[in-house]
Parts: sequence; structure tokens; C-alpha cells
Amino acid sequence: MQTQVVIKPFEPALAHHFKTINKQWIDDMFVLETVDKQVLEDPQSHIINQGGKIWFAEHPTLGIVGTCAFWNKGDNHFELTKMGVLKSARGLKVGEILLQHVLNEARSLGIKKLFLLTNSKCEAAIHLYNKNGFVHDKTIMQDYGQDYARCNVAMLYRGLISDTHPI
Repeated sequence: MQTQVVIKPFEPALAHHFKTINKQWIDDMFVLETVDKQVLEDPQSHIINQGGKIWFAEHPTLGIVGTCAFWNKGDNHFELTKMGVLKSARGLKVGEILLQHVLNEARSLGIKKLFLLTNSKCEAAIHLYNKNGFVHDKTIMQDYGQDYARCNVAMLYRGLISDTHPI
């Protein structure tokens, strides 16, 4: 049975959920880095005002339980970032529903390149990304991997029509 989740776009009143959800998973597995703190404290300035997008997943009984963002890196290249689901909603397919929504958005927005940076400890997330069209990419690692100390995995989304980037 598919979980009934509603995907909502960013609005300032929801910004605290962006911080809470991401802080939970980062604190559980890693240490908040300076870039994390800046983005989580003020997603409006760091993501939205820079041409990015943020979405939230709202569960009918649990409320806002997930979030994901596109961070504009220039030249119509975007980082899929800060994707997280609260522990209380894990196992309900919220992450997959949210990811599929944002990938549809990437296609409809005409994004030229969509990539993500993660860590090999995030095995479930990497499996989800692979299942939904992301592939490991050395060029992304070289170009953007230094953005986070914890980054040892870089992936490129292969589902964009304009994507001619070699694997």
C-alpha cells in the first residue's frame, strides 16, 4: 500500500522542518559542517534566493516528515541536497516518493545537470538513488566533492533529456 504523502513547496513557515529533519540524520551519522549550519539556519538565503528549490513531504498523520532541495550551482547545474526523512517515518517509502517528485521537477524545469554528494555509510540512500537513475561519477567528485568533508560518493542523475555527460 502506497503511503499517502503530499509534497509541498518551500514557504518560510516550513523552514524549521528543513533544519530539524536534516540535523537529525546528519547528527546521527556525521558532524554538522559549516556549510550544513549555514544552509540549515537560513535556507531562504542559501537555497531559495539563489534559484534553488526546497520541498517537504507531509504525511497525513505524522505531519512534515521529509525534505529535499535543489541547490543552484550555476550554468543550470543543481545539487540534490539535504534529503532526509525523520526516523518516525522511515520505512513508509517517504524518501522514494519525495525523490521521484523532485526528479520529475528536474525534468519539467529543464535542469541540465543534477548531481548529489553523499557518503558510503548512507547505503540505503545510495541504493535508492541508484534505483532511481543516479550513477557514480568521478567528474562530479572532482568538481564538487570537496564541498563536504564527509563526501566520498558523488552521483549524477541520468534521467535528464539534455544529459550527454559521459559515465
